[in-house]
Amino acid sequence: MKTIFTLFKKEFFGYFTSPMAYIFLVVFSLVNGYFFSNTFFLIGQSDLRSLFNIVPMVYLFFIPAITMSLIAKEENAGTMEVLCTLPIEDHELVIGKYLSSISLILVGLIFTDIHLITLMKFGTNVDYGAVFTGYLGLFFVGSVYAAIGTFASSLFDNQVVAFIVAVFIVLMFFLFDKLLIFVPSFLAGFIQYLSVGYHSSSISRGVIDSRNIIYFISIIGVFLFLTIQILNSRKWK
Repeated sequence: MKTIFTLFKKEFFGYFTSPMAYIFLVVFSLVNGYFFSNTFFLIGQSDLRSLFNIVPMVYLFFIPAITMSLIAKEENAGTMEVLCTLPIEDHELVIGKYLSSISLILVGLIFTDIHLITLMKFGTNVDYGAVFTGYLGLFFVGSVYAAIGTFASSLFDNQVVAFIVAVFIVLMFFLFDKLLIFVPSFLAGFIQYLSVGYHSSSISRGVIDSRNIIYFISIIGVFLFLTIQILNSRKWK
């Protein structure tokens, strides 16, 4: 646990030694703020539904961008061999780096609290339960995408390639429930279940079902497990 925490701190604060974290937080806030302002001030929609709808789409590119370097940079710089000689288990390395990425995502979500404050000040009949479950859904979606990004980063030593692969996989999970019309009926239920949106929409509506929680934890677990296996296999090359 101590090793994981040390790796987490190094990686998390490492984000802020480069422009990456600042660019992510500023652009993430501006994009989400633009869509929230449009619905709140122009349309008069007194809730955060527009924010909860747009953030998963913003995630599609932002999360692969902040995770593409997690492991790829170690391979590219040749420091992975050094890490392998240290008393660090593969799962500790993966979990530490993964936690740093979801912590940055959490900071980004905290930055959107300005919209909640605006809603509390100027809105009416704020449903705080819906706000909580909406943010919970966004956190789970971000956590899944970060696990996918970590996995993609372990596949290549080229960060750009890792980014492209992560976007592709994330986009598949985002689109699964939106392409059911093209899927044979006997596969529709299974494909829909694989969709991140199918599960996050339920949580955002205030329905916290254990099946949705299990889905998110399972997908995260699968991609982190695959990442650990890839790192382990590279030791024997």
